[in-house]
Amino acid sequence: MCRICAVVGTYVVLKGLAFIGDAISHAAFPGIVASYILGAPYLLGAAIAAVATALGIGYVTRRARIRTDTAIGVLFAGTFAFGIFLFSTIHAYVGDLFSFLFGYLLAISADDLLALGILSGLVLAVVIVLWKELLYATFDPLGAAASGLPVARLDDLFLALIALTIVVSLQAVGIILVVAMLVTPAATAQLLTVRFGALMRIAIATSIVAVVVGLYLSYWLDVASGATIVLVETAGFLVA
Repeated sequence: MCRICAVVGTYVVLKGLAFIGDAISHAAFPGIVASYILGAPYLLGAAIAAVATALGIGYVTRRARIRTDTAIGVLFAGTFAFGIFLFSTIHAYVGDLFSFLFGYLLAISADDLLALGILSGLVLAVVIVLWKELLYATFDPLGAAASGLPVARLDDLFLALIALTIVVSLQAVGIILVVAMLVTPAATAQLLTVRFGALMRIAIATSIVAVVVGLYLSYWLDVASGATIVLVETAGFLVA
């Protein structure tokens, strides 16, 4: 989980799309609530809602010719409001849904781990196969388009990868903190190197260390594991 966040987060930071992680994570909430209402798997609902919103951001940005941050803000507010609307229709106690807001890493079951492993493997496989194309489109989108690369499709694909990465992290750190898992390790690495390969390796190492240290600290202090992991990542960023 932490490695996939660091890998995708490296591209997110370089593209200047840090806010999109927060938007898509909140957009997954209506999918989670709808899954609860329909009795479907949470991951499936979250993935559908997150990917649909991510692709919607790309479509609206190109179709309406508005800035990406504007499209993010509009869809972020609308989808999260829809999630709250659905949530308000449930009259019974739904405490297990709150774990997706704040995260609870220790509640992940073996079946959840299997599903998360499949999603993580899918995202990593796509990044490996399209490593050069994604890198070119990240640093020089105009040059990539001029050379014949389908930049718009690559952007849509990357948005979908961000969505799936966020879904992988939701149950661990929750909707509210997932953006930190996506952005902070890569931002920390960016302060320490200017080479892309080294940036990604440092981001992965930073993320792994933060998860291990955060879990031990949360156990010793008897506090929330997701929040502790994010605080450790933030401390690492400040030190860097």
